[in-house]
Amino acid sequence: MLKLYSNKTAPSPRRARMLLSEKGLEFELIEVDLAGGEQLTPTYLAKVPAGLVPALEVESGEIITENLGIAAYLEAAFPDRPMLGSTALEKGRVAQWNARVEYLGLLSVQDAFRNKVSGLADRALPGPTNYAQIPALAQRGLERINEFMDTLNERLKQSLYVAGDFYSLADITATVVVDFAGWVRVPIPATATALAHWHERMQQRESYTA
Repeated sequence: MLKLYSNKTAPSPRRARMLLSEKGLEFELIEVDLAGGEQLTPTYLAKVPAGLVPALEVESGEIITENLGIAAYLEAAFPDRPMLGSTALEKGRVAQWNARVEYLGLLSVQDAFRNKVSGLADRALPGPTNYAQIPALAQRGLERINEFMDTLNERLKQSLYVAGDFYSLADITATVVVDFAGWVRVPIPATATALAHWHERMQQRESYTA
């Protein structure tokens, strides 16, 4: 059985849980205590040298990290309920918009959060290496989140879902980023009605609470 090393509150492993839920796959969920530093212990690093979650242990025992790597594996191994698109054009759109959401949204919220929270003073980046916070990056992150919200709202004025007329990995990533923005007190703008309506639909999916 698949095993997912995860954390119940962190945004990145939530993306993997949502993907597994959308594909209808059974898996063993293994909670990693990030607050307690379990991801940096010799035991965990021996299994996952990157010191990150999510990490997917496949049937062979090999570990796959990074959400895109996990998605690529699951799509190839379990092609039912495709989440990366079915046609060449769909696959291109999903990859394009997933990357766009990560670049404009996820990295911006991460900068705003990890460079400001006092408990992460020496943990500005995830992983086994400590990095000091840079306050200017927190401010820039907040500014870029607004650009992300505007970009996504404009896209959703034209499209039922982020990558087109079908639900995909890009919607999972965008859902998690919009929710993650709440951690730095940046809600969906009142003027972003297309984004708000899309988010309401996303909240109705079973995978939203995965």
